[in-house]
Amino acid sequence: MKLVIVESPTKARTISRFLKGDYQLTASQGHVRDLPPKRFGIKIEETPKGWRFEPQYQLVKEKKPLLAELKKEARQAEEVILATDPDREGEAIAWHLWQLLAKPGQKFRRVVFHEITPAAIKKAFQEGGEINLDLVAAQQARRVLDRIVGYKLSPLLWRKIKRGLSAGRVQSVALRLIVEREREIAAFQKHKFYQLAAGFAPGGQRLVATLWRWQGQPVEKKERRRLFAGWQQLRTTVFADAKGAEKVALAIGSEAIVQAVEEKERQRQPPPPLATASLQREAARRWGWSPKLTMRVAQSLYEKGWITYHRTDSLNLSQVFIGTARRWIGKKWGKKYLPNQGRQYHTRAKVAQEAHEAIRPTEVEREELAGADSRQRRLYRFIWERALASQMAAARLLETKIILADGDFTWQARGVRLLFPGFWQLLGRPPEDSLLPKLKKGQKVAYQDLGIIEQATQPPPRYTPASLVAILEKKGIGRPSTYAPIISLIQDRGYVEKKEGHFYPTKLGIAVSDFLSRYFPKIMSLPFTAQLEDDLDKVAAGQQEWEKPVAEFWQPFINKVEKTLAEAERVKIELEKIGEKCPKCGKGELVIRHGKYGKFVACSRYPECDYTRPYLEPAGFNCPDCGAPVVIRYTKKGRRFYGCSRYPKCKWASWKKPKNGARS
Repeated sequence: MKLVIVESPTKARTISRFLKGDYQLTASQGHVRDLPPKRFGIKIEETPKGWRFEPQYQLVKEKKPLLAELKKEARQAEEVILATDPDREGEAIAWHLWQLLAKPGQKFRRVVFHEITPAAIKKAFQEGGEINLDLVAAQQARRVLDRIVGYKLSPLLWRKIKRGLSAGRVQSVALRLIVEREREIAAFQKHKFYQLAAGFAPGGQRLVATLWRWQGQPVEKKERRRLFAGWQQLRTTVFADAKGAEKVALAIGSEAIVQAVEEKERQRQPPPPLATASLQREAARRWGWSPKLTMRVAQSLYEKGWITYHRTDSLNLSQVFIGTARRWIGKKWGKKYLPNQGRQYHTRAKVAQEAHEAIRPTEVEREELAGADSRQRRLYRFIWERALASQMAAARLLETKIILADGDFTWQARGVRLLFPGFWQLLGRPPEDSLLPKLKKGQKVAYQDLGIIEQATQPPPRYTPASLVAILEKKGIGRPSTYAPIISLIQDRGYVEKKEGHFYPTKLGIAVSDFLSRYFPKIMSLPFTAQLEDDLDKVAAGQQEWEKPVAEFWQPFINKVEKTLAEAERVKIELEKIGEKCPKCGKGELVIRHGKYGKFVACSRYPECDYTRPYLEPAGFNCPDCGAPVVIRYTKKGRRFYGCSRYPKCKWASWKKPKNGARS
């Protein structure tokens, strides 16, 4: 009998369908050994050759009965095959299993596959291999670094800010991004600006053009730079005030002459297949899913054998898939929907594992899923569409630009027409045609009306789960497997709140971020964190020993911790008052505090007075059913929703804020 160990029972059941012969499938159900949960668990000593770090692993308490069963099965097996996931985490699980189960004479083998299909499983089990100790070392280095930061910084936060706080190496940087963005928004000064639009009706067809140039220079260059520094470059003339626009409008004549009609065909290339970060971004943007939810659904699709491995930063696709996809596209829509050759995409990430693949379906012919829940079907269909569309021909658009002149005034109108849908034939989201009237150079057209368009510069938007993942990926902070836990942690710790899909830092989060930024600027530095990720990638590639980046981090870090503990003053977080006296003691004021399940109202004299009550945050609109004020509530899992303040008499509730006070 050959014993095959994977992480999950679902994965074991799927693989068992493809294995022929005397195989027994079992699951470790994740890690069986880890650092101790309630103590530091790393032995650190300085030697003549430098610092040494010895992780003191121990069995996961809940896994002891399972491990006993695994040992029994391993003793009875002629061979143990470790088939955990093809990443650093999976490699570390395989290594720990080998450490715990290996006996003299026992044969062990490591198999790796990126999709659970008959062909991939057969190939992996025929080839086999050994545990990649470089990947194990990289995972161990990350684990040790995170443990050092968590266990040495958290007690400091307890002493200097508030008991029970915790800090993390990567999530603290993510928190800093959110706090800094909030300050940018607070400091932003909105500036209004105005544009002129003219309406024409040549041959009865409506044509709207914007003022493109005006020799009178309505906004000085210096003023224009001040207004639009850091924002989109506008192609049209803008005015700093409405009166200036009105004055110019009065000088406009009765007709304009067509100066030029330009037509240019452009191609729109299909989007690439999905990697982990883009999958999380798109799921958040389309359906409001958290990265954690997206990865949970993707994990279930992978374990069922429906998609390839979902933790990847590669955009590469196998030649087998490309060939199959091209045949399917050609059969469905014809050769005109195929490019001359298959497309290969390469990620911009410096450390992308191009030997891996992007996330794709394991079978091109499987358009829809049978026996899947709604979330699985939705995510699978999106993955399927993006993978197939990446191999389709480009869309072709005809862009038209008409330029009209009237003395000092030059107007411009733009239109677009879809000539060939290409990949949009599958994705189904082409831009709407914006057709312009057929005009000739030198043709005169009369003004029909003029309008002044008021606009305003906008502050940078608050981060959403999608945009936060995007900036973390762009800055090289974290890796595909870490984005979801990073975002979950800063929410679970009460450092940020998610409202209407956007992240807002709490007062506690701002205090923690400011304290860490002040006393640990290097740790909170984006370049430093990104460089540390690069160092871990070098360990994974076998280019350096795992203790080197840990040792370089350790000495200056622990010195800084000790100095801060001795010198830093305690931070006082200003509690938000609600303007009421405590009804129990009559002395303290009622304030808003944060607990495990969100906000609550408490007496400011705690612990002398233990009065508390639920906090009902006003939502700013009334109930569509009964007209009573609506409040913001939270589920037991911390998810935010709107509910009537008269509950349970009125049971109106909604996940989203209704428009105009009506039910959404």
